[in-house]
Amino acid sequence: MIDRRTFGKVLGTGAAAVSLTGALPAAAASAATPGRPEAATRTGPGGRTSFGPLKQVHAGVLDIGYAEAGPADGPAVILLHGWPYDIHSYVDVAPLLAAEGYRVIVPHLRGHGTTRFLSGRTFRNAEQAAIAQDIIALMDALRIEKAILAGYDWGSRTADIVAALRPDRCKALVSVTGYLITNREANKSPLPPKAEWAWWYQYYFATERGRLGLEQNRHDLARQIWEFNSPTWAFDDATFERTATSFDNPDYVAIAIHNYRWRLGLARGENRYELIERRLAAGPVITVPTITLDGETDPFTPAGEGASYRGKFAGPYAHRTLKGIGHNVPQEAPEAFAQAVVDVDGF
Repeated sequence: MIDRRTFGKVLGTGAAAVSLTGALPAAAASAATPGRPEAATRTGPGGRTSFGPLKQVHAGVLDIGYAEAGPADGPAVILLHGWPYDIHSYVDVAPLLAAEGYRVIVPHLRGHGTTRFLSGRTFRNAEQAAIAQDIIALMDALRIEKAILAGYDWGSRTADIVAALRPDRCKALVSVTGYLITNREANKSPLPPKAEWAWWYQYYFATERGRLGLEQNRHDLARQIWEFNSPTWAFDDATFERTATSFDNPDYVAIAIHNYRWRLGLARGENRYELIERRLAAGPVITVPTITLDGETDPFTPAGEGASYRGKFAGPYAHRTLKGIGHNVPQEAPEAFAQAVVDVDGF
């Protein structure tokens, strides 16, 4: 078990990339910085932490920036953030898992932080299959054959996709809000008004006014969403500002806008992902060991203690609802999130 004593003690696909339905290359080229991984270090008020120097690795169409903690030969855990957030959602989770002997990888998703496209000519695609492909490419570049995947928001969706289509690469799964694989046809049907209201920015981004609003007000808009998404989380200015620097990425707006427009059927993806998207639209069942988490005060948490998506998980499974926790589960409840990763590894 992870306890407070432990917590206080550590604080266009390139030729080398692989399809979600492909195989692990025999030798993937990595541009990662050599040496022992950097653990998170203490900074700021209240014992909060920040990551040490980030690493960069060429993976698929990206130069991915990522934090790493724990022993290089430990079992791999990949932690995936959401929007509008970044790797700092895991700044307290990573050292907890590192102390348990895991090799923890926390990448900036495309359009965030130090992750960059290798070519200015690459389509700034944010459809779900493309983001999942980034994680397969990252694993190949770091020579990680299989990992526990854990995430929330965009990160849950991405982890769900890899677990569903590439169970050979996913040892186990921790997924906040359960099963988030997108069916764009189903997205054409309206939700109850309260649920639609929670998605106000998705519809805002469908307009040119919304794109300009994100371009001009990315900082204030993100803060507004943080406050709405996590009504019980009393984060301070320093916590938000640490993440807000990731929104200065030159592709941040293009990626966010394309993601939400694509989900609503208002933007096209890429033809090379069409077959994968058809498989995802069919709602593939996830067979790897899974723990799903819901934040009790998360406005996007469905009612029913996970009942709405229970049928999508066919392997060993557990569900946990976290009382008084909102949308950004790993940053609001790092110990509970880390414990879920440790527990699912033991299923």
